Amino acid sequence: MTQELTSPSPAPQVPGPGRGPGWWRDAVIYQVYVRSFADSDGDGVGDLRGARERLPYLRDLGVDAVWLTPFYASPQADGGYDVADYRAVDPLFGNLQDADDLIRTAHELDLRVIVDIVPNHTSDRHPWFRDPELARQRYVFRPGKGEHGELPPNDWESVFGGPAWTRTDRGDWYLHLFAPEQPDLDWDNPDVHAEFEAVMRFWLDLGVDGFRVDVAHGMVKASGLPDIGHGQQAKLIGNQVLPFFDQDGVHAIHRTWRRLLDGYGETHGRQVIGVAEAWAPTAERLALYVRPDELHQAFNFQFLNAPWQADALRAVIDASLAATTSVGAPTTWVLSNHDVVRHTTRLGGGLARARAATLLMLALPGSAYLYQGEELGLPEVTDLPDDVRQDPAFFRGSRAGGQDGFRDGCRVPLPWSGEAPPYGFGAGSSWLPQPADWAPLTVDAQTGDPDSTLELYRTALRLRRRLPGLGDGGMSWQPAPDGVLAFTRPGLLCTVNTLPHDVELPSPGAPLLSSAPVTVNGSVAVLPGDSCIWWAIPTAGR
Repeated sequence: MTQELTSPSPAPQVPGPGRGPGWWRDAVIYQVYVRSFADSDGDGVGDLRGARERLPYLRDLGVDAVWLTPFYASPQADGGYDVADYRAVDPLFGNLQDADDLIRTAHELDLRVIVDIVPNHTSDRHPWFRDPELARQRYVFRPGKGEHGELPPNDWESVFGGPAWTRTDRGDWYLHLFAPEQPDLDWDNPDVHAEFEAVMRFWLDLGVDGFRVDVAHGMVKASGLPDIGHGQQAKLIGNQVLPFFDQDGVHAIHRTWRRLLDGYGETHGRQVIGVAEAWAPTAERLALYVRPDELHQAFNFQFLNAPWQADALRAVIDASLAATTSVGAPTTWVLSNHDVVRHTTRLGGGLARARAATLLMLALPGSAYLYQGEELGLPEVTDLPDDVRQDPAFFRGSRAGGQDGFRDGCRVPLPWSGEAPPYGFGAGSSWLPQPADWAPLTVDAQTGDPDSTLELYRTALRLRRRLPGLGDGGMSWQPAPDGVLAFTRPGLLCTVNTLPHDVELPSPGAPLLSSAPVTVNGSVAVLPGDSCIWWAIPTAGR
């Protein structure tokens, strides 16, 4: 049942100092995975009150906005991405008043708030799905194949592994591109459209500044639901257009939502945005999601997946900027999130390479997303016991052609302080165990240490705000040796050494910030292996 606020007036709006029209075009947005951020009541699970109490930390870090993962009423079959009530807060995370308090506090701290919306599917506990007649109107049901309908309607596989269809007691089948507890909605039904527009208005009235659209590429399926013809379909996601993902019909939905967001913003004197989590096979297809009449941002997963090689990175950066520039949108860079291996581990070069990648990302034109804990240099936790894992793909996963099921490793709760778990996360334990060697990685341990990763992030974000050449705008590549990237922004040169060894270059200016110690000997600069350096250079015309 939808919860009620004790004080229903909307939260005061953040003025966004230093951010004019199109604040999102160069914003740095911090993802809070709510259950792993901060636990206020000692039950081992992060919650909204815990997140609110830690908002000053995010203000001091220097981010512009916070994205909260789902905290809605849910059986938690997939970490809250199986929503049973889009207008209620799950008791695990608090209540609607806690959400209101968080939004108000964020705005008082000049932080905007983006929340998840999950439109491709609901929980199987959603009232619509629990009504057999209503379910068959608002979800994707089909008769089975075979003499007695005993076979699935087609060969589609779940992203989490196994068939994407489950048979009901009535003998028909329903589609679930993820877990069986997450039935896919039928977006041919106008009631589905109306409901999600109402849900958006509900949260906008509460004061949120935008929505991250989960599986923004998935609501529309190809006519006739054609077979794909082979297995291991999860490996095709983001590599080619599939009959269940990245269909052209999704763009009509996003255009409707853009009209809603723009109309609401004009009426209430605010800029509210939509962010696409869209896996598309090319930068050009991803750019379709951020055309002027569609969403404002789309995560650049091509950049996230790029190998740590200068040529590969440059190719992705060029393709991404060309595609988004062609539609007048900013590029939205990201290195880590709650669904992928943390980039400290994924890039293969440890903390040095991760720090360099972050400075590269923050020097590029456009917006950037940070995932909680990356500012601490947290690695992926790869040795979680099987009996504590909760990722549904782990139980279906690669053995059935789906994802590997190891997303829990990037979701281990944050270490805030202390010498032993739970490191200030809460008064009790934590829902996933924290490594015993994380004491040097806590916020308290790194604060004030000029060599720490936390202080590197704080300095980078402070410079990004201060330097007019960073954020939105253009860039120009400069000549560089093999394995090295060099590009200029107004007043700044960024050099990136992707090689594991030192490289010498003519010294371009004074170092502003470096991910590793840089040596300047007269006119020669020595770039350490796996490093990124920001250099101050004269601005054209001065």
